Amino acid sequence: MSIPNLLTILRILLVPVVIWAISQGRMGVALGAFVFAGITDAVDGYIAKRFNQQTELGAYLDPLADKTLIVSIYVSLAIFGFIPPWLVILVVSRDFMIVGGVLLSTFVDKPLAIQPLLVSKANTLAQIVFAALVLASKGLDLELGLAIGIGMWAVAVLTLVSTGAYLVAWVRHMST
Repeated sequence: MSIPNLLTILRILLVPVVIWAISQGRMGVALGAFVFAGITDAVDGYIAKRFNQQTELGAYLDPLADKTLIVSIYVSLAIFGFIPPWLVILVVSRDFMIVGGVLLSTFVDKPLAIQPLLVSKANTLAQIVFAALVLASKGLDLELGLAIGIGMWAVAVLTLVSTGAYLVAWVRHMST
C-alpha cells in the first residue's frame, strides 16, 4: 500500500462524513471534509508522480474516489433541496453512460481505454467548483447566488458536451 493509495482510500472514507454532514445540515463540516478531500487528491497525485509511486490500484481507485465523492455530494444536495434534481440526473447519467459504454465494449470483445478528454476535465472542475460554492454558501452563510447560477449552468452545459464527445468516441470505436 503506497501513501497515495492510502490517501485515496481516506478520500473514499470521507464520503459518508460529507453525506452525514449534509443530511444533518452541518454544511460547514461538509465543506471542510470536501476541501480536505480535495487536498488529499492533490497530495496523492503529487506524491504518486513526484516519487514514482503510481500503481495500477491507484489508477482505478483515484477516479473511483473522485466520482464517489462528487456523485454523493450532488445526490445529497439534491435530496435536501440545495440543487435541482435535474442537474444530478444529468451528472449521474453521464457517468453511468460512460461506465456502461466501457462495460459493453468489453462485453462484445472491443475493450475501450478511456482517456479523459479536455472537455471532461473542464466538466470535472466545474462540478467541483459548483459543489464547493453550494457548500460554502450554506456552510459559511455567504450570498453566492449569481456564482451558483453560473456554476450550475456551466456544469449542465459541460456535462452535455462531454457526454456527446464520449458518445461520438464510443460510436467511432465500436464502428471499427
